[in-house]
Amino acid sequence: MTVLVTGGAGFIGSVVTDALAQQGEQVLVVDNLTRSVQPEFCSGVSFETADIGDTERIRQLIADHGVDACIHLAGLISVAESVQNPGAYIENNIVGSARLFEALTDHRVCHVVFSSSAAVYGNASSMPISEDAPLRPTSPYGWTKMVVEQMLSAYDTANGLRSVSLRYFNAAGATSRRRECHEPETHLVPLAIRAATNSDAPLQVFGTDYPTRDGTAVRDYIHISDLARAHLLALNYLRDGGDTTVLNLGAGRGHSVLEVIAAVEHGLGRAVPYQTGSRRAGDPAELIASPRRARRVLNWEPSQSSLEEIVASAATHAD
Repeated sequence: MTVLVTGGAGFIGSVVTDALAQQGEQVLVVDNLTRSVQPEFCSGVSFETADIGDTERIRQLIADHGVDACIHLAGLISVAESVQNPGAYIENNIVGSARLFEALTDHRVCHVVFSSSAAVYGNASSMPISEDAPLRPTSPYGWTKMVVEQMLSAYDTANGLRSVSLRYFNAAGATSRRRECHEPETHLVPLAIRAATNSDAPLQVFGTDYPTRDGTAVRDYIHISDLARAHLLALNYLRDGGDTTVLNLGAGRGHSVLEVIAAVEHGLGRAVPYQTGSRRAGDPAELIASPRRARRVLNWEPSQSSLEEIVASAATHAD
């Protein structure tokens, strides 16, 4: 049988696909390539250019490849862009997901691992954040992730489509095969490395007046390899009869923007030029995970997610 990976040409998707293939899974990657380019995959991986909103095409691919599980990573991911263009996020993240789930249930696929986000929490009142914290997204991006989680709960009740929604905190770092590369790039670690190696492109720091220890936003960073491993464990959990659930994926500690800049400067041995500006709409001040439930449910432990390891891996594989 085959695992369908939507959005598998992206950074996280390609690392998850590599991990599945290394585990011996047959994998079908589906990506519309609007925000990525087709990477080179190893044996056991098939690739099709398609949009998850094309229900008939997805139905046919599921049937042709004998898909029995799905890891759903396709979607738009920029908080700032979602504030400026919410309609695109509704269409891609919500409508596209609904059409995908219809195709899956039509073919009695009953296991989904969903790429959700800590953005569903918004400005949480206490840290670290547990999965039981109120969902108060502050951006259309976070709202779309919350809605898809709710849709999956409804599909479980109506169709037996069991799922694990993985609420990522901040994925970063690189593997020997994959590096973080978005177009446009919006993530702090690769942008800080780029600024350190290209004096013509200073890093933009959005907000220095947050109620945090140094005034800049604080985030919980998780190494991409730890993140990918959690997807495989979540898939196995569902195959073993696990119930629909949501799980935080984070290291359980936070670093401010200025602390990340300092870590990059230390790791590269060179300065990171940066400019400060106003806050971006939709950005919470602080997001730090409590990963206790993932440890208990999946027996998962982030083993490579120190800031030093993340920066070292990203710097080694940067352009």
